[in-house]
Amino acid sequence: MRAEHDEPGAAGRPAEPRREPEPQRGPEPERTPEQTERAPEQAERTPEPGEQPRAGAARSRRFPSVTEGTVRPEGGGRAVPGAVSTPARQWPMLSVLAATAAGLLTTATGHPRAGCLMIGIALLAAAALRRFLPSVGMLAVRSRFTDMITYGLLGVAITLLAVVMEPKPWLDVPFLESAVRVTVR
Repeated sequence: MRAEHDEPGAAGRPAEPRREPEPQRGPEPERTPEQTERAPEQAERTPEPGEQPRAGAARSRRFPSVTEGTVRPEGGGRAVPGAVSTPARQWPMLSVLAATAAGLLTTATGHPRAGCLMIGIALLAAAALRRFLPSVGMLAVRSRFTDMITYGLLGVAITLLAVVMEPKPWLDVPFLESAVRVTVR
């Protein structure tokens, strides 16, 4: 469902040129070394998408124009060999989820500081697991660095919120009360 104003070239943007589909090529016959020496441009060309590279041909370092699959994040393999049951293979993720669920349950029962501390510590443990274990199963979402930073920052933020929580905060931040008054007005 596209409106007329959504068409390419609308709003001052130039229209993208339309490309004609390339004809399908059949498999090329194998060349002898003499034929390859006579046609060096054919020996060095990069294969088209979907075409298998020839043996001995230089491989291009450019990204393919069509993505053919997704790459598993580093450390995204099974934490334990495949012969073991699924929960045991995903123990890093399940331990973080169990600690987070325990923190949510503690918060729901009327102990918000203890519950938030449990959640923050679970996220900090996730960052540590992601850093030190070579394979963490489904705990690996992105690259190792991105996961560590994300889990670590969220864990620190939630832990700090639990520590400065009213009533009777464990950590007194002098400018926090005035900042809250300014933003809540």
